[in-house]
Amino acid sequence: MARKNESVEVGSGNVFKDLGYADADERKLRTQLAMRLNDLLKERKLTQTAAAQIFGIPQPHVSELRNYKLSRFSSERLLHFITLLDKDVEIVIRPKAANHEAGHVSVLVAA
Repeated sequence: MARKNESVEVGSGNVFKDLGYADADERKLRTQLAMRLNDLLKERKLTQTAAAQIFGIPQPHVSELRNYKLSRFSSERLLHFITLLDKDVEIVIRPKAANHEAGHVSVLVAA
């Protein structure tokens, strides 16, 4: 059996950028926020119905959030949902890190 030569391409750290999305940074940010929201919902053991009541949205929209179907959610809306779960959100603006080509946005979680 002949061996195939396979090549591996190193990613950029943003899968959406690697897939060629024009709004890659926004998609990455929304995904990071949704991951944290889903963690909070799990920690609180909230059902989708209970989360929908807190967020003021229909339960099917919470299902979309839980399944990372984020087209209907802006970053601002996801940030608002986090505050509705009794969390503070702090935005820090600092000089660009030397190892980034352009400005960088990330979600950090404090204990």
